[in-house]
Amino acid sequence: MQPETMQNKPDAVIRAEGLTKVFKDFWGRPKVHALDAVDFEVRPGEIFGLLGPNGAGKSTAIKLMLGLLYPTRGKLDVLGNSPRDVRTKERIGYLPEESHLYDYLTARETLTFYARLFDMDNETARTRIDDLLQRAELEETGQRVVGEFSKGMRRRVGLAQALVNNPDLLILDEPTSGLDPIGCRQVKDLLTELARQGKTILLCSHLLADVEDICDRIAILYGGRIYAYGSMQGLLQQVHYSRVTFPELAPPAMSKVLAQIREACGQEPEVDRPAQSLEQYFVDIVKQAQSATDRLPPAVGADDDAGTS
Repeated sequence: MQPETMQNKPDAVIRAEGLTKVFKDFWGRPKVHALDAVDFEVRPGEIFGLLGPNGAGKSTAIKLMLGLLYPTRGKLDVLGNSPRDVRTKERIGYLPEESHLYDYLTARETLTFYARLFDMDNETARTRIDDLLQRAELEETGQRVVGEFSKGMRRRVGLAQALVNNPDLLILDEPTSGLDPIGCRQVKDLLTELARQGKTILLCSHLLADVEDICDRIAILYGGRIYAYGSMQGLLQQVHYSRVTFPELAPPAMSKVLAQIREACGQEPEVDRPAQSLEQYFVDIVKQAQSATDRLPPAVGADDDAGTS
C-alpha cells in the first residue's frame, strides 16, 4: 500500500517536513543518519503511533519534538511553534521509556513536585493531583514512597506525572511497559478518553496489539526512513477479501451456502470462526472471578477476629 500523503493542515499538532538528523563523529564527519528526510504529521485529537524496531530513529524523533536536539535539516513544528519554545513545552506531557522518579517521595509528593515546576497554585494542584491519583488507580498508595512500588505502579506514577500540567500534546514512550493486562486495558481506556476530550497523543510502543487497539494512524520507521504511513484501517485492511459472519448453521444449510459462494467466486471459500482477543478474554475472566469472589460469604470467624482487641 502506498504511504499516505501529507495533507499540510494548518492545525497539525506535529508536522515534520524533510526532517533529518545526522550524528557526527569527533572530526565532524557524518556517522549515523538517525532520520533521513522524514515527512509526517499528527492531527489534533488523534492517537498516532510512531513504530519501528530498535535503532529505527524513534527516540531521535521524540528528542527533536521535545526540543532536546536540533535537526540537521528540514522543518519540525510542534503545536504551531518551534519545539524549543518554552510556551510549547508548557503544553506537552512526556512519559519516557524509563520513569526516573525520586524513590523517597510518595506518589502525591511526586506529582506535587511536578505541579510546582509548572507554577501551579496550591488549590489547582491539589484538585488536579486528586484526580490523577484516582485515574491512575493510586488512591490507596498515595502515601507510600515510590521506592516501594513495583515497575507497573511506577509506570502509573509516570503517566500521572505526564498529565499533571493538563497538556494538549502527550508524547508517550512505552506507556504500558511493566503493567499487567488489567493495567494495560485501563491505560488504553484512559488514552482513548483523553483523545475524545481533544488531547493529541503520540505513542511509541513495541506492543503492537496495544497500538492496533487504540491508534488512529501510524508511521513505521526503519533506518531513519518512513516505510508505511496512514490510517490503521487503511494499512491493515485486506481489500481483496470479504468476511461474512453469521450464526452457526446445520450442516446441510452450510453446504448450500458454501456451494453458492464457491460458484460465485470460482474458488473454495475459507471458513473459520471469529475469535476475541486474548486480552479481552483475560479481562472478562478476571471480572467474572472478581464478581464470584464478591458473592462469597465471609470466612468463618472473620467478624470475631475483626472485633478482637
